[in-house]
Amino acid sequence: MSMPHRPDAQPAPASASVPVPGSVPVPAPALRAAGPGASSVRLVWVYPDLLSTYGDRGNLLVLERRAQLRGIRTESVCVNSDQPVPRQGDIYLLGGGEDLPQILAARRLRADGGLAAAAGLGAVVFAVCAGYQLVGMEFAGEEGQQLPGLEILDIRSGRGDRRAVGEILADVDAALGLPRLTGFENHQGVTRLGPSVRPLAQVRVGVGNGDGTEGAYAGRVLGTYLHGPALVRNPALADVLLGWAAGALPELPDSAEEWGRRLRDERLAAVSG
Repeated sequence: MSMPHRPDAQPAPASASVPVPGSVPVPAPALRAAGPGASSVRLVWVYPDLLSTYGDRGNLLVLERRAQLRGIRTESVCVNSDQPVPRQGDIYLLGGGEDLPQILAARRLRADGGLAAAAGLGAVVFAVCAGYQLVGMEFAGEEGQQLPGLEILDIRSGRGDRRAVGEILADVDAALGLPRLTGFENHQGVTRLGPSVRPLAQVRVGVGNGDGTEGAYAGRVLGTYLHGPALVRNPALADVLLGWAAGALPELPDSAEEWGRRLRDERLAAVSG
């Protein structure tokens, strides 16, 4: 897929390393300049034709909005499964999907190589549910058989005995400095974390990975079972992803945070009782 030409874009100098909690610092991907005092972030929504079952497009919209509120221009690219994945993105988003679309997505992404290459260069990857499973080493197919993943994140997913459906609350790894996560899960996966990743959070309500933890992250790759969409319910997590791509972010005024805060409070109260 050819990337849209931006006549105002100028090459930016290589950015400094941005420390990532729980990992060795890695070079941040170069950002395209977007005018005085601002940067541009390229968001790549991967395979929305296969991996967007539960409204995960909301994650893209939240990243766009929270970047733009800070004067950071965004360029959003939607890449369907019959198109090559560009290697020049800053943040890559994968959503949820059913078994057969997940299998097809994994095969095409492995053959394409673009997402793995971008992750290897330091791009941010945010993967939800089926997307979370397929960025790992292996995941379960439609009959429970183990299939190869993209080997971007050191996790292995299989099929559990029961389906996890409902609200989930989880306390985030302290290294990330985030408030409690709220979301909705709908999966039958059981995910084991390898030694090179950290759990995103500890479950308080719900199932998550199946061992008391929820999600996983390493470097700039972060996966979760949370829908809702996850970044709509947890805007502070959206800011972490933006910060990994664009560097330190200014705080937003309370007026810009009000809607997201109301939604969080509503969902937290509904589950906490």
